[in-house]
Amino acid sequence: MKGIEHMQDEPSSYQIRLKGHLSPQWATYFDGFTLTNSENGEALLTGVITDQAALHGVLAKIRDLGLPLLSVNNIANGQARREQE
Repeated sequence: MKGIEHMQDEPSSYQIRLKGHLSPQWATYFDGFTLTNSENGEALLTGVITDQAALHGVLAKIRDLGLPLLSVNNIANGQARREQE
């Protein structure tokens, strides 16, 4: 289809932004993700997602917890490291 980009089924880095802060104990629930609470009242999950099925699994966890999802961004590996420093 014209204008639609298809996600490749290969590992890629993602940043998932949520409304509200999460306590550090949630880092284990989102295994493999770095959890960062920002001063603006948002939480940022950063990590590598192996494929579309894994992405849907993470989004389902967020939905099941009732967390407001603000954004999901596929990012370059270098950009994720710079933003966490």
